[in-house]
Amino acid sequence: MLQLNVKNETSRLRAVILGTAELNEPTPTLEQAYDPKSYEHIKNGTYPSNEAMVAEMEAFLNVFQKYDVTVYRPEVIAHVNQIFARDIGFVIDDVFFQANILPDRDKEFPAIQYVIDQIDPKKFVHIKDQDIHIEGGDVIVWNDHIFIGTYNGPDYSAIKTARTNRAGVDFIKAYFPNKTVVAFDLVKSTTEARDNALHLDCCFQPIGTDKAIVYKNGFRNEAEYQYLLDFFGADNIYHIDREGMYNMNSNVFSISPEVIVSGNNPSEFGKLNQWLRDHGFTVEEIPYSEISKQEGLLRCSTLPLIRD
Repeated sequence: MLQLNVKNETSRLRAVILGTAELNEPTPTLEQAYDPKSYEHIKNGTYPSNEAMVAEMEAFLNVFQKYDVTVYRPEVIAHVNQIFARDIGFVIDDVFFQANILPDRDKEFPAIQYVIDQIDPKKFVHIKDQDIHIEGGDVIVWNDHIFIGTYNGPDYSAIKTARTNRAGVDFIKAYFPNKTVVAFDLVKSTTEARDNALHLDCCFQPIGTDKAIVYKNGFRNEAEYQYLLDFFGADNIYHIDREGMYNMNSNVFSISPEVIVSGNNPSEFGKLNQWLRDHGFTVEEIPYSEISKQEGLLRCSTLPLIRD
């Protein structure tokens, strides 16, 4: 039986689900694109090949093995994109939540059923109410706080990059009445990836024990950005710019408070990686630029199950 435990984003990782690019779907049509960055690369003929994405995910797997992390992979389903395991579920404390995601992605969850079968059924929650929308990329657990990205615009139902609604926020608030749940209204675009915070982890992520990576203009309400500034302290925040969000600088992944997995492209991650090292972090750099063309990166590819 798996004893789930995720109380924050950075404690020492012991078990994780890492997505897979094996037998990934063929290059989508423009009409099938879920997000503006994928659309851009489909249109330009630069959408990543399966071979390139498999190689990048193997590099990620190698880092997990280096740090003695137990890694579960989804069972491979032909012609289904199974890379972004973060969206289909998430763990808070010792409870696994099956997310209510885009209907087109329902095929992904059965591929991790063998993991779910190892969890106490009383610690598994399937969010079935179709009025409750929530994806794991919008849920950031930070000890007694839960930060959740959402979109409050009146056009929510027409924005395909809006993935978590207020009902999703309210569901988590009701489930964890003793935690402080803070919602962040995110900037969305269906046409320009540089102006689209697809999930909260595309513009914010805690690192270490008291630091964070933040993109100020990813928040529709400046007061919500100010909340993070006050919470972590200005000196503890690495600010990324519009291009940094496009390159997914906030979507790195913590194996421990001291070890962070990041991209290895100097033009995209060089400044961030240097800042991290200057602040005492060990940075494991891997190639992930091809996967990033689908508007997801390292955190998006993972679903942590157990942290110390």
